[in-house]
Amino acid sequence: MKNWNVKKLVFTAMLTAVAGVLMSLEISVPLMPVFYKIDFSDVPTVIALFTMGPLSATMVEIIKILIKVLTVGTNTAYVGELANVLGVAVFVIPTWIVYTKMGKTNKAIFASLVIGVLVRTAWACFCNAYITLPLYAKAMSMNLNDVIKAVSFANGNITNLRSFIMLATIPFNIIKISLNYIIGYVVYDHVVLKHTAFKVERHTA
Repeated sequence: MKNWNVKKLVFTAMLTAVAGVLMSLEISVPLMPVFYKIDFSDVPTVIALFTMGPLSATMVEIIKILIKVLTVGTNTAYVGELANVLGVAVFVIPTWIVYTKMGKTNKAIFASLVIGVLVRTAWACFCNAYITLPLYAKAMSMNLNDVIKAVSFANGNITNLRSFIMLATIPFNIIKISLNYIIGYVVYDHVVLKHTAFKVERHTA
């Protein structure tokens, strides 16, 4: 049991380091707000969740955010990082509940990830509308609509909160989260499960 705990801790640390690096490698998306960039840092978290459980996945998520803040800094006055921390539970808990309730099968993985995309997108809408954008506007001492126009200058159709949610938040999150989940599942299924060097006690919180 002691050796298993050490192996689990080491694997979690490895995934956290990879997630921290991936979070710093961001890709800008045309017509999206300046701070909406795609990265693949959720891939290690997906692997951690289905390999070692929700605690490991939570550790990967939180520590990768700290790594980014310490190494790269922030361009959102720490509002974006706050939203990411708050969103950890929204990512891990619903996905894990669906996965375990459906018997931890491949079908359960698929269903849990689909639910995860929907829940996280809904959370992003709520978070932008009531937490991140208002806080960012307050931090910049600007009107909310002025902030939205400033960060969304690449898309002239985004002029207020509603258009920001409909034309930016929803499509961006569906695309980003889906890509991360698909890649995470493929790596988990084709690499982690098929190589004994990566295997740890599976599905344990």
